Order: sequence, then structure tokens, then C-alpha cells
Amino acid sequence: MTTVIDGKQVAASVIETVKMATASLEKQSGVKTGLAVVIVGDDPASHAYVNSKSKMAKQCGFKSVQHTLSAETTQEELAALVSSLNADRSIHGILVQLPLPKHLNSEAIIQSILPEKDVDGLHVVNAGKLATGDLETGLVSCTPAGAMVFVRRMHGEDLSGLNAVVIGRSNLFGKPMAQLLLNANATVTIAHSRTKDLPAVCRNADILVAAVGRPQMVKADWVKPGATVIDVGINRIAAPERGEGKTRLVGDVAFEEASNVAAVITPVPGGVGPMTIAMLMANTVIAGHRAAGQTPPKF
Repeated sequence: MTTVIDGKQVAASVIETVKMATASLEKQSGVKTGLAVVIVGDDPASHAYVNSKSKMAKQCGFKSVQHTLSAETTQEELAALVSSLNADRSIHGILVQLPLPKHLNSEAIIQSILPEKDVDGLHVVNAGKLATGDLETGLVSCTPAGAMVFVRRMHGEDLSGLNAVVIGRSNLFGKPMAQLLLNANATVTIAHSRTKDLPAVCRNADILVAAVGRPQMVKADWVKPGATVIDVGINRIAAPERGEGKTRLVGDVAFEEASNVAAVITPVPGGVGPMTIAMLMANTVIAGHRAAGQTPPKF
């Protein structure tokens, strides 16, 4: 029987750990974990994301601050806000919701966040710490951190002797995911659109992670029997069976057929998705503990 990972259930268990760690930190050191979320402009999807993040932060017992700025905000104004949040000792995590309006340089803003407050894990210092195997003082990008929770729960902390293939080499997911697997002693291959004979490379994987943004690209015959398949793709495709003009969400893996071959698989939706916000909360409480000189919880 194939195990289908319930991402909502795993995310809920992460959030429980966050709530307990938040309460314990406040009790022991009087420090209330603080998260500031910054959104610029009026993109509806971004506002939906930000609202769910702010709501979750409140549920976790955080001090939750939201800065909603107009689409006309200048680079200087946004940089000044980030600078003031960097200096605010009651804020442990700073999140600037991407994408920013076109006239703003998002990379400059992300790199201006203090690395220890960069709960999205996008600062070059945090990327460098991950690349050099320093998981004790850096913060890891939320989606790969969440995917790694699944891998650890299925295979344990030590992945020695296992082959892992990550399809996708983005800075946001593919590269950090590969580093996390490597840190856990897996033998890692990063595959991508230029990889020769991609299906053959994937068939070698005990752990196959797909993050390419191409709907249902990974077929059953790409999957090694008994493999763990983590699907990070979120793609909208036409669903005429639901009525005219209707769509549905699918991953990068052809779920129905791949689940006949894999031992463990994540669905889309309901797999990696819920873990992203959960790990954002985890990163924030880790940052809060470090700022207070306390040992952060493990996730």
C-alpha cells in the first residue's frame, strides 16, 4: 500500500510545537516572539497569503505586525521600513511578501533584512550557511525545510546510502533542498531542463523531489518502485469534467499513476503546500529563541 502524506496533519503538528515553544520562551525569558509581514501593492493572491500568515502568527501566540504599503511606495520608503524593523528588538522575523511591484528592486530589499531575522531564508548569508552545512545558526527557506520534515519522518535523520534526485535548480527551492538532503548524508543529483535522459536519472532515486512547474511531467515509469516522491509543483490545468471554464490544481507528478509505483507520495493540493506557512512560523520561533539566547526547538 502506498502511503499518501497528509501535509495538513504534519503542518498541524509543526504548529503545535511552535505554540509550545512560543509559550515556553515567553514564560522562561519574558520574550514574546515577533513577526512583521510587509506587503506592497494590491495583488489579491499576495494579500490572501499575507492574511493567512498574519492569522497563523496570532494563533501561534506571536506578536504579529502587518505593514500594508501602497503600490506607489518608493525603494527608499520600503528600505527605511525594513531598516526600522531590523532595529526593533521586539521583532524576530521579517517577511517581505514577493513579488513586489515592478519598479522596486526586490533583491536589494531581501538582502537588506538582517540574516538572523530573514525567516524566508532568502538572504545570501543564510544560503551560504546552508551550503557550508551550518544548520545551527542559519535559517532555511520554508518550502524545502517543510519537504525535509516529510523526508525525515519517513527515513529518519540519516539518509546514508540513499540516492536523492531533485528536479529543479531554483535558488528558492531546488538548491536548498539538495543541500538539506546532502547534509543528511544522501547522495544527491540536481536534475533540470538540460539534463540528458531525465527519466533514467529519476529512476535511480530512492527519494525523488519534483519542483519544475510543469504539470504532471513525472510519469510512473520515471519512479523507482518503492521510492519516496515529494511533489512541490502547483499548477492549474483545465478541468472540463467540472464544467466549462473550470480548473483544478495538480503537481509536477502524475499522481494517480505514480502512486501505483511509489511507496510514499505527497498529493497536490494538501502535501508540501501547508508546510510552507508552518515552517515560516517555525523559523520565526527559532529566531526568537536565538535572539533570547535560548536553545531553539527542533522540527
